[in-house]
Amino acid sequence: MNTISKFLKDERKKAGLTQEEFAMRSGLGLRFVRDLEQGKETCRMDKINQALNMFGYELVPGRIKNESDVAGDE
Repeated sequence: MNTISKFLKDERKKAGLTQEEFAMRSGLGLRFVRDLEQGKETCRMDKINQALNMFGYELVPGRIKNESDVAGDE
């Protein structure tokens, strides 16, 4: 499971929504929500943003952190 998948699943559960309820409220298909939460790697970014927008977030470009970057943050 990737970071976005885990984040969205956790946020959905915190909001007390089933996958079906989340799909309906966000305007996304249930299959997409299930695929996204399972970490499918080929999901469309616009739909990921549509899901993230439910919780006040959006996907933005950022640098990839590697192990040396993380070690330097400590």
